[in-house]
Amino acid sequence: MRHRSLPGSSGRVRPMRLLGDPTLHAPCEEVTEFGPELARLVEDMFATMYAARGVGLAANQIGVARRVFVYDCPDDEDVRHLGHVVNPRLVSVGGELVRGPEGCLSLPGIEAGTPRYDEAVVEGVTLDGEPCRIAGTGFFARCLQHECDHLGGGLYVDHLTGLRRRRTLRAAARAPWAGRTVAG
Repeated sequence: MRHRSLPGSSGRVRPMRLLGDPTLHAPCEEVTEFGPELARLVEDMFATMYAARGVGLAANQIGVARRVFVYDCPDDEDVRHLGHVVNPRLVSVGGELVRGPEGCLSLPGIEAGTPRYDEAVVEGVTLDGEPCRIAGTGFFARCLQHECDHLGGGLYVDHLTGLRRRRTLRAAARAPWAGRTVAG
């Protein structure tokens, strides 16, 4: 049996960008260079995601405006999905539109019922530039959509309307981290 290190075990935890940071609200750029720097970024992203106890993390959440995300997320059947995607594109969503609890490492401690489709497919490439396709259902589909939104400059609160949106933004304004753009 081949022993592999856990993703993130050689990475360093980077400061998290919080709601209001301009990096979170701008579309990320395509990755064009594949090599040690990209591999280090992915390792650091896993380390940061695990330290924050998250299930997904986009590069702009640590201040790097590149189209990369990592995930370690269960689906509704408790099957674990672990990996990364470079230059991801959300190519399809389907199934039912489900309003479920959603949070974000860039809005720590705040959740809101957010509508997402319960099926999603993302295509992109790996660290080596090899094509990959990730299909998810349930909670994992929610994660894939959430991370792709980040890379486009969006947050889950952008999917909220009316009272739900006002309550979530009010909670963020009152949060202990309000007014700071970097946690860590």
